[in-house]
Amino acid sequence: MKTDSRWITTPITADLLRGALDLERTEHGVLPHRLPARARAQCGDPQLAMVESQPSGVRLAFRTRATAVELDTLPTKRLYVGAPARSEGVYDLLVDGTLAGQGSVSGGTVQVVDMSTGSMELRPGPVGTLRFTGLPGREKTVEIWLPHNETTELVALRTDAPLAVAPDPGREVWLHHGSSISHGSDAASPTAIWPALAAALAGVELVNLGLGGSALLDPFTARAVRDTPADLISLKLGINVVNADLMRLRAFGPAVHGFLDTVREGHPTTPLLVVSPILCPMHEDTPGPTAMDLSALGAGRITFVATGDPAERASGKLTLNVVRDELSRIVAQRAAEDPHLHYLDGRALYGEADAAELPLPDGLHPDAATHRRIGERFAGLAFADGGAFAGCGGAFAGCGGERRAGEGRAVGR
Repeated sequence: MKTDSRWITTPITADLLRGALDLERTEHGVLPHRLPARARAQCGDPQLAMVESQPSGVRLAFRTRATAVELDTLPTKRLYVGAPARSEGVYDLLVDGTLAGQGSVSGGTVQVVDMSTGSMELRPGPVGTLRFTGLPGREKTVEIWLPHNETTELVALRTDAPLAVAPDPGREVWLHHGSSISHGSDAASPTAIWPALAAALAGVELVNLGLGGSALLDPFTARAVRDTPADLISLKLGINVVNADLMRLRAFGPAVHGFLDTVREGHPTTPLLVVSPILCPMHEDTPGPTAMDLSALGAGRITFVATGDPAERASGKLTLNVVRDELSRIVAQRAAEDPHLHYLDGRALYGEADAAELPLPDGLHPDAATHRRIGERFAGLAFADGGAFAGCGGAFAGCGGERRAGEGRAVGR
């Protein structure tokens, strides 16, 4: 317990958070969620529970003259038996929008996963403290972006001067849904995941519903998108459906239509961009499921392999090329009556030439340099003249997004 009289403790409330859709009170403090409680109650998948509670794109935001900030958190970290230990989750400190520091929190709960047996064990650990000092003494906006790859319970926030909720920045809100690549996969830090990079370049506020392994066209996710205030929406679909070998072509098309129908119930004229998968050589013409390469794991490396049979495409099994063709067809069909619906081939973000220069290290996920490239490409393609979000972001306004009556610009509150 802190007894230093210079510290001011401020309760962590939803008003201090951006990018979260729900805030759960826990034994230790509060836990940000990226799916609402009703959605979480409709699916007992441990993978979904893990990734939606990892606060990718979630940040604390406040105004203060403080020169020192402390944040107590209880992280949950993953350890794969036989694989090298994962790096500590990174917290990014932004002062008036500029990266001003980074840190990590030691300790916390460890989730031990044995891929050879499928077993999982939780090892409890202590609360840790993140500390930033030497901040400028002027009035400023401080943001602390939480680790994109660690479940993070927020326990206490302390500053050496009073703080207030950061005002609405007045920027357009971009809501993005996708897979582990959108979640952040192997990015270096939370502001270096490709959606955060693209949002910063475009001058928009990000709500990131990238859900590792869980972009599966679930109706509860569609309803979460439907019910979240947004000016711009993008949906990066397809790779997880192939990874999980979840459905055949007969089911995939109607599921995409249903997902889009639900989103349009809440956002009838909002610019809506459907993005197909980036290039992933193992699954271009080979169906899933995707599996961890246990022989590589035995050598201390994590890599993935496609285990399906290309001949099974004839029976409706999905590959990335099949998914792209179907998404393109569906968007073209619907765009005849929905002028605000657009399509982007994911290979424009990362294609064959990129794979030759920057191959996916584990066969599935991009590294830090590739996240930057994808973020820069997306910002250029989506927000440029002729792009789905042309005229939006930065100082631009009036791009066609609409909120329901009574909705404000609050992000994830």
